[in-house]
Amino acid sequence: MLLIQGGTLKPIVGEEIQNGQLLIDDNGKIAAIGAHVDAPEGVSVVDAAGCLVTPGFIDAHCHIGIDEEGVRWEGNDCNEYSSPITPEMRAIDGINPRCEAFANAIQGGVTTAVTGPGSANVLGGTFVALKLYGDCVDDMIVKYPAAMKIAFGENPKNCYGQSGKKEPVTRMAVAAMLREQLFKAQRYAAEIDAAQKDPSKTRPFDMQLEALLPVIRKEIPLKAHAHRADDILTALRIAREFDVDITLDHVTEGHLIVDHLVKAGKPVLVGPSFGSKTKVELREKSFATPGILDKAGLEVCIITDAPVIPLYYLPLCAGLAVKAGMDEESAWRAITLNPARVIGIADRVGSLEVGKDADISIFQGNPLRDIQCRTKAVFINGRPVYQA
Repeated sequence: MLLIQGGTLKPIVGEEIQNGQLLIDDNGKIAAIGAHVDAPEGVSVVDAAGCLVTPGFIDAHCHIGIDEEGVRWEGNDCNEYSSPITPEMRAIDGINPRCEAFANAIQGGVTTAVTGPGSANVLGGTFVALKLYGDCVDDMIVKYPAAMKIAFGENPKNCYGQSGKKEPVTRMAVAAMLREQLFKAQRYAAEIDAAQKDPSKTRPFDMQLEALLPVIRKEIPLKAHAHRADDILTALRIAREFDVDITLDHVTEGHLIVDHLVKAGKPVLVGPSFGSKTKVELREKSFATPGILDKAGLEVCIITDAPVIPLYYLPLCAGLAVKAGMDEESAWRAITLNPARVIGIADRVGSLEVGKDADISIFQGNPLRDIQCRTKAVFINGRPVYQA
């Protein structure tokens, strides 16, 4: 067992605990938390005096391990360019956990990330939620599949239609191609259900449609890359048509259509907001967007889209959102509990609560306020994975 004591505990749920104690059991779970806990004699102690103790941060949308650091082609497995329709691609088969980005992210206090294919394809494949420490992806998984990646706008257009490869050339074609696959998947699911009652109706196996079954059955959401307001609304339109779950990722122009987003009530994953406006879809990019959407009552996550923004800058992005008007407590939730809820793993991570995984970051300073804040230690599943 391990006892962290002496620091300010920020559980995310409930009030901060000054000079608190947090007990980790032998299974890597939080056993107790409070001003004083019953710890066995001889327990190992981590002195967090003068430090801030928080849950490990969570990024709900990035490409860590699949779009690797320090390489351009050899380590870039982010997009399968052979076709704009590749729902059968699985992030777990393209992630290199030895990429240096994992260790760098941990040093920034980030312990969990949702990672997967990029946005070249209309249908890109499945994302995975994983812990950021380990040497085998299978042992790092928190949830798989976590979502099915889809993309709207200039990325699929530029990767295919504008390069002379094939469609899609227009936004209409992007939407039509997605609809076609969802129609086919709905019919495929119905035929599978019918075959369970009458084996004579068994249809041939289809790998792509099989991959879409969890979406049709509402086991996982569509994960919609959409920057521009019209693309965001198209994503919502298609989700309504097929009665499937969806998260809205990037949402760069979300502040322009707040009423529509509130009516839809879907999670909004905002970012990457740091850096220059590298394409026309980013003209409205602003760190004010997460705060505006949060104040409207939406469930907001702040994302890096790493490697667009290095994952270890996730708390910096939250701090910049606070500077632009977001409530600080909301910003904390946007990189901890909110992404855990959106992903469906809040029973394990996202806050400091008894029974949850002991994914804990200890800071000398406040990472949302202090540019000189330093990470003192990080624990994943109760195991120390970084110590300054």
